[in-house]
This record gives sequence, structure tokens and C-alpha cells, in this order.
Amino acid sequence: MKPTTPKVTKGVSAPSTINTSAIRKLRQQRTQLSARQLIEGIQNGDRILLSKAITLIESTRPEHQTIAQEVINKCLPIAQTKSTIRLGITGSPGVGKSTFIENFGQHLINKDKKVAVLAVDPSSQISRGSILGDKTRMLKLAADPEAFIRPSPAGESLGGVARKTRETITLCEAAGFDWIIIETVGVGQSEIAVHSMVDFFLLLLLPGSGDELQGIKKGIVEMADLVAINKADGDNEKKAKQSKRAYRNALHMLPPKPSQWIPQVVTCSGLSGMGIDNIEQLVQDYQQHMQQNQYWQQHRQEQASYWLHETIKQQLLDTFYQNEVIKNALTQQKGEVLQSKVSPFQAAENMIELFKRQLK
Repeated sequence: MKPTTPKVTKGVSAPSTINTSAIRKLRQQRTQLSARQLIEGIQNGDRILLSKAITLIESTRPEHQTIAQEVINKCLPIAQTKSTIRLGITGSPGVGKSTFIENFGQHLINKDKKVAVLAVDPSSQISRGSILGDKTRMLKLAADPEAFIRPSPAGESLGGVARKTRETITLCEAAGFDWIIIETVGVGQSEIAVHSMVDFFLLLLLPGSGDELQGIKKGIVEMADLVAINKADGDNEKKAKQSKRAYRNALHMLPPKPSQWIPQVVTCSGLSGMGIDNIEQLVQDYQQHMQQNQYWQQHRQEQASYWLHETIKQQLLDTFYQNEVIKNALTQQKGEVLQSKVSPFQAAENMIELFKRQLK
């Protein structure tokens, strides 16, 4: 008997290649909110939509930036109608900023105020700052419906982080927050950026942190509208009083501020709440003083002008270094500089001239 040849039935054909990018785009279209929806949510105080809008601000994708800028532009006139206080807080690591901000924020909320806490920290990606842990350190404040805590994006340049924080302030003001607290990780360049976007600058110090200006940059003290010696209770009380006298003497040596405000030195405890109400009152006094002498609005206008020029500088730098012709020429010019064939200044002039020709 001849063996029968097995009959092969036609199987199911292989599926066509799945267009994953199209599926991803479709999902984004389903979940992506319009600028109008985000603006309405922000105006209604929706913290989830506020967070989504801030995420768009932080994104580098062109389509996200388009929506983000539309939201910001529509929120600007809304923010102008608010009487928000922008408070900058700085101090070296370990000074107790997170504890102070949590108790200060709760103090304000108990007075029927809405509080937003933002952070400027370009170094948080390598764990040198406290920003990424702020939500865990401020558990009570983070859980309060009248508070909003937002860490800055990690791993970016200071200019990029600061710009996003500046834009986030606008959204928070439009969302109806009465106080916006901007925190920095320590004493450094981030303080200059924060000072350029707040109404009041508070410097926290530890008791016995040094005689007068020793151990801290003079420029940071010059920027401060108030110096607060934190952790000034218990065994630290005596050292805190000594530090208070030392810094008070130091402030007398500094030139007067353009606002004619005279900075003070106080003691406080972020842990026990001692002195918190006094600091709030001083900020309120400052606001009243600034509004009476017309400096409050002038200061904000000067800050807006500053960020206009800073953003132009940053975008020019980005345009310059992202140009392919410039990239190639820069490698060659750098080699000639390293071989002492041309001076760094002449090489820079050559690059600028090349860039100008690229723009024609």
C-alpha cells in the first residue's frame, strides 16, 4: 500500500507589521487635553490639570510646547488680576528648609490661604539636593487640598529649570494660589535665578553658622529681604541669639536696597513653629511697604524684562550650537586653538562671522 501524502491545510497568514508609532500617536490624541480644557481646569483650581499643564511646559517636544505657550499666554492676564505673594526661600543643605516650608505652608492654610511650593534644582538628578524628596518630607502639606507641591525637572541647565519655574508661577497664580513658595537647594547660582522671580527673598541660617558673613557668600546676604536663624529652640537658643546679633551687625554694613526696605534678622523654629507667624507678618509688611512706594509692580516689571533678555540669550545659544555647519567648524577651530595656531578670541570671532553668514 502506497503511503499517502499528508495534506497540508493553509494556515493563518502572518499579521502585517504593526505601526506602533501610529498607535502611540492615536493614544496621545485620545489623552491629550486641549489648551482650552487646561486653561479652564487651571482657573477652576484643578490640581491634576495644573500638573498636566506644567508637564507640557517641562516637555521638549514641539507639539507640547505649542500647547504650553498657548496656555501660558491665556493665563497671563488671569494671573495679573491676582494678589499672589511670591516668596523665595534659600539656605544651605541641612538648615531645615523642608520642615520650615511645611509648617509655614500649614500656617498659611490655617489662615484660609492656598499655597504652592515650587523648586529650583538643576543638580537633583545626581542626588545633591532635597527637591525630589520634598513630597515625602512634606507629607502633611502634600496631602492638603489647599496645597500644591511641584519638584523641578532634573538633569537640566539652571537656565532651563529657572525658565520653567518662572512659567509655572504664572499658571499657579492663574489657579488662585495666594502664596507661591520657590525653594532652592543651597547657596549657589540657583539663588540668583530665584531672586529674579520672587517678591520677597528669605535666607535661612543655622545657629552658630559663623561670625557675621563668614561661611556664606556676601551676595546671598545682600539679596535677602529677611534673615531667619532656624532651629533656634532648645539647646540652640543661646547660639541663635548670638548669630542674630552678628548678622544684624553685618546687614548694617551692606548698601541700602533700591526698595528702601531695611532687612531684619529674626529667630525661628520650623519644627516647633516658633517665629513662623512673625515671619508671615514681616512679609505682609514688606508687601504693604512696596505697594505704597510703587516698587512692588516696578520690581515685577523689571523681572519680566530680565527674563525676556535671558530667554533671548538662551535661544540664541541653542540656535548657535545646534547648527550643523557651526558644529563642524567649531571642532576645527577648537583644534587650532589647542595647537596655539589661533587665539580663542580670534576663533570666537571667526565662529560668529560664520554664524552670521548662515543666517543670511
